[in-house]
Amino acid sequence: MPAPPTADRPRAVAHHIGVHLYAERDGRLLLGLRHPDSAYAPLQYHFLAGHCEQESAVTCLIREAREEAGLEIDPADVEFAHAVHILHAPGTRPRLQLVFRARCWTGEPTVREPDKCVGWGWWPLDGLPEPMVAYARTAIDGVRAGRTYSELGWPGHPAPARSAAG
Repeated sequence: MPAPPTADRPRAVAHHIGVHLYAERDGRLLLGLRHPDSAYAPLQYHFLAGHCEQESAVTCLIREAREEAGLEIDPADVEFAHAVHILHAPGTRPRLQLVFRARCWTGEPTVREPDKCVGWGWWPLDGLPEPMVAYARTAIDGVRAGRTYSELGWPGHPAPARSAAG
């Protein structure tokens, strides 16, 4: 039987795991504009992303790239780039957002899920669009600075901006 939670040992909780594609081409980053009816972050820019189901994070990334944008990525061309660990509010389920860089892919991004994304675009790294999902901005800043980990919303860290279903 596990030890009971204490101030030094909080209770174990399941985390939501998200995967995100950091696709850069000619100094430009691929971002999508979320649908205005999206439960989370409507009309904000975001990575191509999805939640892990009963699959590995890289398998999820490859599936989401195909489903959302028609991109084909070989697992051998994927490398870990950054993680953002988020707590939106005390008592909420934590989220771990894993960002992977694809060194190459085939296809051009096209909107395949118009109820989720209204358009894909390539944005210059020094001219990224606003508004952007807060943790995506945090991850981009981390990747560009060579950091692999950030936290949002935990004690001592800035709180993430939050939408209804965040």
